[in-house]
Formats: sequence, C-alpha cells, structure tokens
Amino acid sequence: MESRAINFGAGPSALPASVLQEATKGLLNFKGTGMGIAEISHRSKEFTAYLQSVEQNIRKLLDIQPTHSILFTQGGGSAQFSAVVLNMLARHRLLHPQLTDEDRVLDYVVTGSWSKKAAEEARRMGGSTVNIAADSRKYSKDQKSFDNIPTADAYSFSNDPALIYYCANETVDGVEFSAEENSPASFPFQLLPRNALLPLVGDYSSSFMSRPIPHLSDHAIIYAGAQKNVGPAGLTILIVRNDCIVDVDAAARLGAIPVPICLSYKTLADHNSLYNTPPVLSIYITGLVLEYMLQLGGLDYYAGLTNRKSKKVYDVLKYGENKGIFKGKVKEGSGSQMNIVFDVLGEGLLAKFIAGAEERGMKGLKGHRSVGGIRVSIYNAVTEEETDLLISYMEQFAGQHKVDKE
Repeated sequence: MESRAINFGAGPSALPASVLQEATKGLLNFKGTGMGIAEISHRSKEFTAYLQSVEQNIRKLLDIQPTHSILFTQGGGSAQFSAVVLNMLARHRLLHPQLTDEDRVLDYVVTGSWSKKAAEEARRMGGSTVNIAADSRKYSKDQKSFDNIPTADAYSFSNDPALIYYCANETVDGVEFSAEENSPASFPFQLLPRNALLPLVGDYSSSFMSRPIPHLSDHAIIYAGAQKNVGPAGLTILIVRNDCIVDVDAAARLGAIPVPICLSYKTLADHNSLYNTPPVLSIYITGLVLEYMLQLGGLDYYAGLTNRKSKKVYDVLKYGENKGIFKGKVKEGSGSQMNIVFDVLGEGLLAKFIAGAEERGMKGLKGHRSVGGIRVSIYNAVTEEETDLLISYMEQFAGQHKVDKE
C-alpha cells in the first residue's frame, strides 16, 4: 500500500488498513455472487445473511440481551435527535393518554454541543416540556463553556419523564462521562427513578465499541453513528428496548405527533431494518470491522488500548502545560478518552503546530470551528504506535518553543 496519513480526525475517522484492503474484494465480488457489495440487492439472501451476522457480532461484543433489538438506519445522530423524541413521546402517549402536552416532560443532561443541539431539537418539535436536568456550563469558570461533567448533586430529574437523554462523549468539547462507577464524572445512574422500564437514552456515537457501555440493560435507547469507531459514514446503529418499539400510528390517533414512517422504530423492527434500502456499503465495512475487533479480543482489548493511548496524550499535554505551550480546555477528570482538546499558546504557534504535524503525515488535528485549538481523536483504528508518534512530536514541539510571559 502507498504511505497512508495518520488520521486523528473526529469523523469520519480512521479505519483499520487490513479492513479496507478486505473491503476492496467485496467491492468487486461480494460473497461469491459475482457482483460488488455496492451493486447487490439489499434483499438478496447473501446480504440479509450478512446483516444478521453484523447484528450477532454487535450483540456478542456488547453482551446485548434479547430484551433489546438492534436496528440499522441512516441520518446519523442528528436524525435521532428527532426520532428519539417522536418515538418516546408516542410511547408515553400510549402509557398516559390523559396527560396534556405540557405534562409530558423530557429530561436532558446538557454537557456539550451535541446534547445542547438534542435539547434544542426537542423544544423545536413541541408536544412536551423540556427540562434541563443538568447544564455543565453553570459549573465552568465563565459559566459559558462546556469544560466539565457535573457532579451528582447538580442533577434534577423529573418524576416520570418520557425520556432522559445524555451524550456519553461530547466530540466537539472533549468531555466524557467516566465508565468508572465511583468517579465524580460518571453518569448518576443511582439518581434515576428506579423502575424496570427506565426511559434512558444514550448517544454513544463517539465512544461506541471503545469499551463496554455501563448499565446497558437499563437503557431504553442507545444510538451511535458508525463513522467514529466501527465503519464509514452513513450508518446509524440503534439498540432499542423492546417496549420502546411502539405503534406510533395508534399513538397519533390519541393525539401524539405523527412519526414519519422511516423514523418509526416499529417500521425498522417489523422489516428487519430493510423497509427501504439501507446503507449497504457502510453496513458491509462495519461488519468487517466488527469481525476484526473480535479477532483482537473484543472490548476488553479496546478498552485497554483506549486507556493507554489517552493516558499518554494527557501526560504529554500536562508536560506541555508545564512548559507554558499547551493549555487543556477541559477540567481534570472530565476529559474525553476519544477526543482530547487543547490550545497551543503563543502567537502563530497553533498554525505552526498543525503545519508541523501535517509535514509528519498527521492529519485532522485542527479543533472544531466552534471551539478552535487542537482536537486529537484517537478512535479504535488509531494504533498505539501512531499515537506514540504524536506524543513524540508534542514533546518536541513543547521543548523547542517558548511563550513570553507578561
């Protein structure tokens, strides 16, 4: 293969080179059909069998029980901002037909740009009252920045909400709920209403398949765009508890907002995610990635890899901070393991850092346009060796430059 760049981009992100090589075979001849995966019918026996194997491998990797269905759709996390609201309001309408729209409450935990957008979409759609159960900006120095995960005393959940939403990892802002149960930055599962059918919704797009999902069985819905850790853009994976797959048309007859047919989880479930043409190529490559992950040892392997890579990046960031060259954007203990964000101090040094990285074949390090600085995304396919090259460059850069202090 020609020399490939090291892709630290936030998504679409790096994919394993061996998977890409294998995928080229399927582009020409999928499963001996004589047709490429981009050409074959999504209703062919070869593809439907393949789709079932992708579902089985997701179940195996995340230990998903039969209480939950796995659905495949399109539109990314942004489409789910709407779909989650519509499907969960339909469910709530069927359970509580007598309530007014104002009495149907949606709880949102806002810790970054994506959860903020999700809450805004819920408000835009109407049919409910949106309660911000926690807003991390209140606990930042300027009370404007998403730089922390609130501690447990910051949350105020409703008694019987139609949904409780959180984003596990905020890609733009570089904050993430800890997977450690006793961490101050972990999601406060202990504060949630204790019932068997908790309406908990988790956006796991940026950490999906990097480690086990805490309390997975307690969730009503988990969704993730594939384009971070498991595949190319175009595929959204849903894990939906079976009681949340409801007759949205029956709910509409009772006054719920009508749900577009392709956003209805029941439509997806009833047709095995084949109501319309799914993102066939994205599903194919995702399936190859999942097989590759299983070969390497599954989520135990990737959780260890993620811990090692992120620790190295945060250690060198601390070194650069001591040198006065780097400055982290997130409070200690709240930082993402997938997306590490920081500023490069000194006039012209940010551009110089990015240019130097590109000269060394490191791409995608520029921070999101809304926050600036640097964003290092170390998704599953970014190897430890590639991460070490970045560490070496950051050490060198911090050692070679000096910022004048006034």
